[in-house]
Amino acid sequence: MNVLILNGSPRKNGNTSHALRAIEDGLKARHTVESLNVYDFTFKPCRNCDACKRNGGSCVLPDDTVPVISKVAAADLVIFGSPVYWWGISAQLKDVVDKFYSRDDASAKPTLRTKKKIGVVACGADSLSNPEYKLISDQFRCIAEFLGWEVVLDESVCAAAADDLAKDAARLAELKATAGKL
Repeated sequence: MNVLILNGSPRKNGNTSHALRAIEDGLKARHTVESLNVYDFTFKPCRNCDACKRNGGSCVLPDDTVPVISKVAAADLVIFGSPVYWWGISAQLKDVVDKFYSRDDASAKPTLRTKKKIGVVACGADSLSNPEYKLISDQFRCIAEFLGWEVVLDESVCAAAADDLAKDAARLAELKATAGKL
């Protein structure tokens, strides 16, 4: 299986990065895995100009949309990871998700409307009972339903300081083991 991991955290070594590395370690034994740090790319917000709807699905804004969204379209499994920012995903990851608009119909080449599995990892400082994690989960479940995708991983991680998860060997092992079953 071809797996793409999208790290939506601007922190290069924060909790989201630690969680995604553990998941990547669990996936590598059985799958081809590519990880992208979204903050390494430039995404201009979608302007709803609809040029992509007239040209086969390519955003016309001068940014990194086309190569990154092409990788999403080509992947069998996409893992989305984000810190929790104001009860939602980071702006960096939201820009990527918004650009799905360019490939959300059957006429786009390649389209995002192909059988695909996804995973969601949300890392926040609040307790896991806080509704912010459910809001993120529900957002990705709605996206998956709209595009015909299947959610196969949905992990919430409570970690406040930037290195909290790095110190939690048990939770990292759990994330690795869970991913290893995919």
